[in-house]
This record gives sequence, structure tokens and C-alpha cells, in this order.
Amino acid sequence: MESFDEMYERYAQFVYRFLLSRCHDQSVAEELTQETFYQAFRSLEKYDGSCKLSTWLCGIARTLYAAYVRKHPVMLDLDDSMIADAWTDQSGKVRLLKAIQKLDGLQREVVYLRMYGDLSFANIADVLGRSENWARVTFYRAKEKLRKEMKNDE
Repeated sequence: MESFDEMYERYAQFVYRFLLSRCHDQSVAEELTQETFYQAFRSLEKYDGSCKLSTWLCGIARTLYAAYVRKHPVMLDLDDSMIADAWTDQSGKVRLLKAIQKLDGLQREVVYLRMYGDLSFANIADVLGRSENWARVTFYRAKEKLRKEMKNDE
């Protein structure tokens, strides 16, 4: 097996890109990449070679990212300032959640999976058994309804 320094040089960018594709935040991806290699170094003797080294490292990274998401919940991805601003105080959250409850079932499910599950549209499509394009369009339409509902509720 290669030295740890060689392993880092070879796989650091790969792990970083893997994490960045999930969190979409460069600083978080960098921090979690460093933590991934720290954890890999600590448990190097557990690597048995039954999978590719990159797979093993991404498994560690995935676990660390899941822990990060649990510690930092609600990665709000409603790219509308009025809706995002509502999330800044308790009464705004209540208004937004009431507006979400007025959406039809599938729209509400897509919004929850996107906001709380931090899922990509491809993942949402997979969960709901639909196409990725359907998930994108449904989210957009739900967001438009939320915008109108939040505006009417002011």
C-alpha cells in the first residue's frame, strides 16, 4: 500500500469534489476533506482492501457529512429572499410552515425533501419515482405558490 502522504496527494481532490457535490459549500467541503483524512489515518489498519481506496475514503466522507448535516439542520434552499427572510424568526417560520401545509401533497413532499432532506432533484425524483425534470418543475411551482401565499399573509 502507498504511504499516507501519497494517498492524500492522490485522493484529496477526489474526496473534496465528492463532498462539494453534496454540500455545495467550499469551506465545509475543505473542512470535511481534512477530517476524512484524519479519520482515515486513525483507522488505516481497518482498511482491508476489499474495496477501492477511493470508495473507502468516500464512505468515511459520507459518514462525516451525515454527522455534519445532523449538527447543522435545515439547509434552506428556497432561493427567494422573501421566503428565506421568513426563516429568520419564529413567527416567520410558522408563517412559512403554514404556507407549506397549504401545498398539495406532492408539492409539499418535494419542498420538505429539498429543504429538510437537502436532497438533489435527482434524489427527490428517485425517492418519489418520478423524473428529475418533474422534481425541478414541481419545486419551482411550489416555490411560486409559497411566494404568493407569503405575500398574501403579510
